[in-house]
Amino acid sequence: MSETIAAARADLAPTGTLQVGINFANILLTARDPVTRAPSGVALDLAHELGRRLGVPVKIVSYESAGALAEAAGSGEWQLGFLAIEPKRANEITFTTAYVEIEATYLVPPGSPLKTIDEVDRPGVRISVTGKAAYDLYLTRTLKHATLFRTAGAEATFKEFVAEKMDALAGLTSQLEMDHEKLPGSRILPGRFTAVQQAAGTPRGHDAGARYLAEFIEDAKASGFIARAIDKHKIRGLTVAPPAR
Repeated sequence: MSETIAAARADLAPTGTLQVGINFANILLTARDPVTRAPSGVALDLAHELGRRLGVPVKIVSYESAGALAEAAGSGEWQLGFLAIEPKRANEITFTTAYVEIEATYLVPPGSPLKTIDEVDRPGVRISVTGKAAYDLYLTRTLKHATLFRTAGAEATFKEFVAEKMDALAGLTSQLEMDHEKLPGSRILPGRFTAVQQAAGTPRGHDAGARYLAEFIEDAKASGFIARAIDKHKIRGLTVAPPAR
């Protein structure tokens, strides 16, 4: 075993098991078998491949939101996590470069006068959003006039959007496509207000593990591992992120 792998294994799997935090609310990167509840998805494939390379078993630590996963950084519950890159989260987590990108935009209700993404940020416009999602953190930083109303989980956020007759629903384009089908006459605004960059990360202080993890993600992109995983799971709305510069 090389010194690099030995150092990474000691850093990322100090107990002999690689504990991996997974946000199962992200339906593009994760899934559960409806009968057995066995986890699967692109993020799970990456976790098990890293475990294979380090020569350690993998333990999946489940979270039901990205916010809960991020807040557990440093608790010892996980040493490897898969979540979106965000400046606020980077205070506690050392991120790799992105391995995939996911576009985010708005869904507007039937009869809405809103035609473009820029028109959404106006005084009086109410936006329903999943709290602590990466796109919520982005909108919190960038919106000047519109008001965000946060709910826990994509399903609850959609229900809030409809029940409260809000002006827009912020979300990942792939999720909004499903929501659009449930609300006849609604429209998805063209373009994107951001592209959510999904990365791997480890709690700060795991320097050897962070270096190895960065190299692992770049290799997974360059070798086609991530592209093959996306194809295997038949996921729409995911793009392999460009290589690090």
